[in-house]
Amino acid sequence: MPTPPYRADHVGSLLRPPAVQAARKRVAEHPADAEAQAALRAAEDTAIKDLITLQEDVGLMAVTDGECRRSFWHFDFMGELTGLDMVSSSEGIQFAGVQTKAIRPTIVAPLDFPEDHPHLEHFKFVAANTKVTPKISIPGPSCVHFRTNPEDIHVAEYKDVDAFCAAIAETYKKAVAGFYAAGCRYLQIDDIFFAYLCDPKQRQVRADMGQDPDMLIDKYAWMMHEAIKDRPDDLVIGMHMCRGNFKSTHVASGGYDPAADAIFNKTGVDIFFMEYDTDRAGGLEPLKLLPKGNQRVMPGFITTKTGALEDLDALKAQFEKASQFCDIGQLGIAPQCGFSSTEEGNTITADDQRRKLELVVKTAEAVWGGVDA
Repeated sequence: MPTPPYRADHVGSLLRPPAVQAARKRVAEHPADAEAQAALRAAEDTAIKDLITLQEDVGLMAVTDGECRRSFWHFDFMGELTGLDMVSSSEGIQFAGVQTKAIRPTIVAPLDFPEDHPHLEHFKFVAANTKVTPKISIPGPSCVHFRTNPEDIHVAEYKDVDAFCAAIAETYKKAVAGFYAAGCRYLQIDDIFFAYLCDPKQRQVRADMGQDPDMLIDKYAWMMHEAIKDRPDDLVIGMHMCRGNFKSTHVASGGYDPAADAIFNKTGVDIFFMEYDTDRAGGLEPLKLLPKGNQRVMPGFITTKTGALEDLDALKAQFEKASQFCDIGQLGIAPQCGFSSTEEGNTITADDQRRKLELVVKTAEAVWGGVDA
């Protein structure tokens, strides 16, 4: 079977089918109901098998569970780490005109990755039900630091940023080893906050918190590198970056320029999924910092935020522009983000989602001659 990287790919999350949404609502209303819990698991199992078939049918060679068992792309994973609890908050994460559910991470004990982390079983389920490469996407190390307010850190030594980041990196090193032991050979670790820290407003928020945004960029690159540097040669690591994705809205704006060197030259990542569907992402010039070699960038010229289908000739023209800054052989195509970074999903239809995935494959065939070219 061919191995990644592939010319066509997607970030990971897919729209939750109605049966899953209904089952999840029942569990939310009756959290102690064992029958409701079992019905949700059965609905998820069925939906994930259908989503795997969808991905295979459109021609993708790497498939995920669509993050179908999660409420958030990141908080579900983080909440199952040893030492980190998700607690109710006074407000959610603010997007453009809308907020997420109000929960936040709290560090209550030393961090660790448990051997029975549920996402390991999530991966194994995909692997057991696909004919192509199973992939799982998890939130990256930066998520733990960026999303945890300093006052919510209740481990004294973690008040020191270096100690906190070292503990996060060690936790993720164990996670990488755990997924490899579970059979994973394609692990996507999403560190979207590199892109956030390119936004002047987000940078100012961090500065007001007493945090140097450029220091954070380097620290986040260091954490990723530490987490993956000892991985086996046959484990491919991807990393997604975007500026927020909740009900088709966003948080941040700004080109990748402040973080491009750290992203490409300090993380050690193999495949970069980069949002590039609007002017908010800036120009393609940062791609010139991609070293020549085997690393690959998947510029997200195809959006998941709206159902309107991009024009193939326009996409080909975008790749011609990108090839002015890096070798076309080091590029591929993926949507700019997931279709459902939270269980609510973006404001598109399942048919829109399928057409977008079909276009990803069609673009790869037009530009490189195939998904595995």
